[in-house]
Amino acid sequence: MTALLAAWERGDRAALDALMPQVYGELRAQAARALRAQPDGHTLQPTALVHEAYVRLAGQAGAGGRNREHFFAVAALVMRAVLVDHARARRRAKRGGDRERVTLGGADGIATPERSVDVLELDEALQRLAARDPARARVVELRYFVGLSLEETARALGISEATVSRHWTAARLWLRRELSAG
Repeated sequence: MTALLAAWERGDRAALDALMPQVYGELRAQAARALRAQPDGHTLQPTALVHEAYVRLAGQAGAGGRNREHFFAVAALVMRAVLVDHARARRRAKRGGDRERVTLGGADGIATPERSVDVLELDEALQRLAARDPARARVVELRYFVGLSLEETARALGISEATVSRHWTAARLWLRRELSAG
């Protein structure tokens, strides 16, 4: 896998094609986790999300392949972009009607099952957090969108698990405040 990631990092599209069968199961599980937070009746399925992410990854030769964790982090960001684009397209189709709502039960306190969060509001809040504190935003992306544990997030970012825990706690509080203000 490391050799394929390195080849893809150098721009070898065939390396990504060879890598996909090895990582497909994990990417599909990642997509399923991301879609669990979507509202009932959501039209994207995990397989479609993985395939759309693959198409976008293939168009980004050298997008990221330092290691396994980094690859899955990049894939999570691409999946997030697919979900946001999908929500925007659905909103446009409704001519500005109701935004798509998601519950963020897996986000440990960013939202509660009683209070769903608009996927576009979440994306905008994460962008504001990234402008203010990129490290905390990155932790949220890896923990929520990728589903990495504290330990895996620390390894992916090259920081201590204690720092990840502090960033995660602070980011959740900040996002809860931001999302409840809107």
